[in-house]
Amino acid sequence: MTVTLTRRAALGAAAALPFASAATPILAAASDTKANSTIAKSFQLGDFTVTTLLDGSLPRDGAKEIFGGGATDEEFANVSAQNFISADMAQFFFTPTLVNTGSELVLFDTGLGQGGIQAALADAGVNPDQIDVVVITHMHPDHIGGMTTNDAPTFPNARYVTASTEYDFWAAQDSGNRVGDLVAAKVTPLAEKMTFVGDSGEVLSGITAVSAHGHTPGHTVFHLESNGQRLVLTADLANHYVWSFARPEWEVKFDMDKAAATASRRNVLGMLAADKVPMIGYHMPFPAAGYVEARGDGFRFVPVSYQMMG
Repeated sequence: MTVTLTRRAALGAAAALPFASAATPILAAASDTKANSTIAKSFQLGDFTVTTLLDGSLPRDGAKEIFGGGATDEEFANVSAQNFISADMAQFFFTPTLVNTGSELVLFDTGLGQGGIQAALADAGVNPDQIDVVVITHMHPDHIGGMTTNDAPTFPNARYVTASTEYDFWAAQDSGNRVGDLVAAKVTPLAEKMTFVGDSGEVLSGITAVSAHGHTPGHTVFHLESNGQRLVLTADLANHYVWSFARPEWEVKFDMDKAAATASRRNVLGMLAADKVPMIGYHMPFPAAGYVEARGDGFRFVPVSYQMMG
């Protein structure tokens, strides 16, 4: 997902999933949670501590143009009204995720590059130089903007992981391509510290890549499992918690391959609903965690409540 940020941003500093059929146990909050604030929230997943980090949030007008491709004005208005939200404006959230495996700190995506990731990490009691691995789900600017700060690596001691399809696509863009230029500035200088994963590739024990192309050519979601508990980091699979769930076929402006993105949405959301596996979505309302319910021809995002409380 890419957005053009304004001063309003100051509101905040298709392959099948490798799931078993058994439902996941309810995700409970970490007993030793360090982060429980408006910008950092920690949960326990087996032996993993999973912390969502709010890098920023901003409103944007023209919701139907962004999230309702193929919908009539009446359809879009009806779904919005049924869910008590405006059909005209959307609130955007940008939420990287930190996973403490007990031996390594793994950060998924780096945010906008406006200082929000550092503030959220500080709330979680983590310094950027403590990050061991940075995983990039895809290379839109709101996911790679924080890879450098003042032209220096924000996470100087980390190794980097991403999909080769994603990196190769953006690295091959001619000068003048906005995303390609940002990849050249933010990602390419760190390429020597980068390893690549494909579908079902392992980042480290308990963290597996799952191809979910469409939003971008190499867009990847990640399946986490520890002590029988499971969770999926869905990145930009669904860019809005209402419209992209209720009507997965509605085209999203930011999806590069609209048909592939729809297929990935239906595939992944269907698996999450069937297996009752919790998810964290990069653009879901903070703390960005919840469950997926099959509803009619689509789905419903069910935000966490006391399932994750200690």
